[in-house]
Amino acid sequence: MFYEPKDGHGLPHNPFNAIVTPRPIGWISTRDSEGRDNLAPYSFFNAVAYVPPQVMFASTSAKDDRGDTKDSVAVIRETGVFCVNIVSEALKDVMNTSSASFPAGVDEFEKAGLQKGQATTVDCPFVAAAPAVLECRMTQIVKIEGKHNFVVFGEVTGVHMKDDCIVDGRFDVTTFNPLSRLGYRDYAVVRDVFELARPDD
Repeated sequence: MFYEPKDGHGLPHNPFNAIVTPRPIGWISTRDSEGRDNLAPYSFFNAVAYVPPQVMFASTSAKDDRGDTKDSVAVIRETGVFCVNIVSEALKDVMNTSSASFPAGVDEFEKAGLQKGQATTVDCPFVAAAPAVLECRMTQIVKIEGKHNFVVFGEVTGVHMKDDCIVDGRFDVTTFNPLSRLGYRDYAVVRDVFELARPDD
């Protein structure tokens, strides 16, 4: 089958959501200028550079109480900082709880029963149980095609890793099995890992 997105696909569900997979989940935590904390997962997330280390996530919808976007982007516009919490298999249910559309100012950490940590390089909370956390300072927010589509870029200014996730000097994802987003309501867990040497190595 072939389709042009502008014409529609004719299927019960959008296949594009299932084609670009698996996608890592950026569980974004923020604190607004009034000291209110927020936590929300985004599956349009990835690392984009090594030096300096940088990440991005995209928000693609809006809430009535936030105008043209959602809580995470609105707060980052205001404060310029955020944390990315890596989602382990053990955290899948509380991550899902935090994805609910709560009113602005509601603390998803509390709704999900999550303990907070305090970032070192930025004024931001993080998920204490996360296997790794990236403290970030926003570098730019880019408006892309689509009414509510924004891409947030951030430079990583601090990195937290659980000690038991470091094996033989390497951050070992098989110690916590990271969660990834597939299409529709589907998710996957990383369990099997193998190495490939590049031809130039």
